[in-house]
Amino acid sequence: MKVFALFLLLLAAGAMPLGAAIPPGSVAILYNSAVPESRKLAEFYRDARGIPAENLIALEMPLAADISRADFESKILLPLRREFEKRSWWQRDKDSAGILLPVVNRIRVLVTMRGVPLRIQPTKPAGAVQQANPMLGHDEAAVDSELAMFGVETLPTDSVLENKFYKSTKSIVAANLPFLVLTARIDAPAYATCERMIRDAVEVEKTGLWGRAYVDIANKFPQGDQWLEKVVSSNLPAGIPTVVDRFNETLPRNYPMTDAALYHGWYDWNVSGPFLNPRFQFRKGAVAMHLHSFSAEQLADGNKNWSGPLLERGAAVTIGNVYEPYLHLTHDFSILHQQLLAGFTWVEACWMAMPVTSWQAVVLGDPLYRPFRHLGGSGVKAEGDVEFRALRAAFLQWQDDARERQRQLEQASDRMKSGTLAEAIGLECLHRRETAAATTWFRAAKNHYIKSDDKLRQDFHVIAMDRSANHKDAAITGLRSALVRYGGISEASSLTAWLEILDPPPPPPLIPAAPGNKAGE
Repeated sequence: MKVFALFLLLLAAGAMPLGAAIPPGSVAILYNSAVPESRKLAEFYRDARGIPAENLIALEMPLAADISRADFESKILLPLRREFEKRSWWQRDKDSAGILLPVVNRIRVLVTMRGVPLRIQPTKPAGAVQQANPMLGHDEAAVDSELAMFGVETLPTDSVLENKFYKSTKSIVAANLPFLVLTARIDAPAYATCERMIRDAVEVEKTGLWGRAYVDIANKFPQGDQWLEKVVSSNLPAGIPTVVDRFNETLPRNYPMTDAALYHGWYDWNVSGPFLNPRFQFRKGAVAMHLHSFSAEQLADGNKNWSGPLLERGAAVTIGNVYEPYLHLTHDFSILHQQLLAGFTWVEACWMAMPVTSWQAVVLGDPLYRPFRHLGGSGVKAEGDVEFRALRAAFLQWQDDARERQRQLEQASDRMKSGTLAEAIGLECLHRRETAAATTWFRAAKNHYIKSDDKLRQDFHVIAMDRSANHKDAAITGLRSALVRYGGISEASSLTAWLEILDPPPPPPLIPAAPGNKAGE
């Protein structure tokens, strides 16, 4: 334990993140008075975050997830403006162009509760896509995105509006953007999941979020792939061990994804891969997101799309899109992740990463959650976080000396028989393309780990290296050998999935034609 004690001592001396908390008094909570659970959830969140009771807003809204543009304006937009006026939360005035907008605003964050409609329906059928401006003529939107600038009068309802908070380096409190309210939603397929998301965020803030990251780069479009590559690059100096998959298909069914604190991936329509394993569960407080046009098309079914299913599998927060957003108008995963690492709140990081409002994006989870507020070493030390905290400490102490860092971690891994540390060393070697060293450390990790799924993942790392190097026969041999060893656990189906790609079975033979019939009939 001496090595760990040294690492944690160094960690406590590390630099603290830059972000700061958002005052609870600047948060308003919107719920649907026609849904008793919506009020109950609003009160639960109010109490969890110490938000003033007078900051709750009850509006009677339709019960369906989809709402017409006319109903949105009459039942949500206009009543919400009246509430802000009545409560003296803002002051509005006309700008030089004669547009009425907030010039002072006490409320910086608006949280919508489960029961508030999710999507604004289009007012006219979709026409041919305009190549120069594919958003032209489209007024369908996420309710939350439409509410971000609800205090500004006479805004157009079709296409998009510029988000002035995009790429900001200041908190929303310091940014001086009174016309913009950052929106987030606490919503999921089950009410119990919503309460759990809130509890997890509050509890994990005491310790900080620690664990392993998984990044699934599907090689679909360069822009999205680059975002994910930047996430990987950001994790290395943060000391977050990161498993990266760069094959065209998404991670295979039941892939052994343990200790998952972070997940970034794309591009299946519905939840797939590791998340189909009934044994899978994210670490408490996990941040998870999957890039897909309709990832939040609905939130009622925990097995359809992505946003709802990720939350049902234990994530505390996620993002999504309710209609087709187009890639360049979705959340930039790399900016979002970097701002979380810098200590900003979940809602700030999400809106810093989103170039537009009045469009398709939705932010799901406790907006005040700061998963990395203790990345500098503060916070309650939980037993299950010790190895991950040690990794962070080693990267802080020897950030410019990879060899010394690795030497120190090797000693710690050997002393503690730590599979987590050995695997992290292997992943860093792999990042540097030192495949022989990586293989050595993945084998060491396999020896240290107790659980079969952790051991299987080390085999996957080695097989993936063979597959990447076009050593097909070696990869197939590795998969077949692993099937013998792990065939009794559910995660073994991930091996079968890769075998079907690398060594597909031959097509069935043709049935000989009977006299007078064509072959195959």
